Amino acid sequence: MAEAVRFEEVFPDLYRLAYRVAFRVLGDRGDAEDVAQETLARTHLRWVRLRDSPHGWVVTVSTNLAIDRLRRRSRTTESDGEPVALVETHLSERIDIARALRRLPRRQREVVVLRYLADWPELEVADALGCSPGTVKSHASRGLAQLRHQLEERGVRGGHDVRASG
Repeated sequence: MAEAVRFEEVFPDLYRLAYRVAFRVLGDRGDAEDVAQETLARTHLRWVRLRDSPHGWVVTVSTNLAIDRLRRRSRTTESDGEPVALVETHLSERIDIARALRRLPRRQREVVVLRYLADWPELEVADALGCSPGTVKSHASRGLAQLRHQLEERGVRGGHDVRASG
């Protein structure tokens, strides 16, 4: 019987993953560090259940926490009375992308985030999510098409190339 993976052994890799995803959503190092820390704290609390395959869960939690932080940042900025565009040029675009990501089915969102926000190759995504590379390609293609469609409907600049927005 294989020995269980210890949290301390995989912490550095999981932290880098959580940070990379959060930074791509938020565009701010300090906020991304906070999100990565919170993600890993939550991961540690659930380690017994997650230790066999934590990557997809870490990506999902990091993405959700980053989106929540982005929303709070937007509300704070708007309540300060300053136009959002003066505070952060791409904040509204990031919020639109985050909202579009939230609307994707869970597996498509995980694939898109791992492939294009975390910059993982297809084989690593397939391994982390327990599916075939063909399934990753299919979910990535469908997810990107749906993101483009949602962003174009909202008139988001750059909706034609979602991958370039992070």
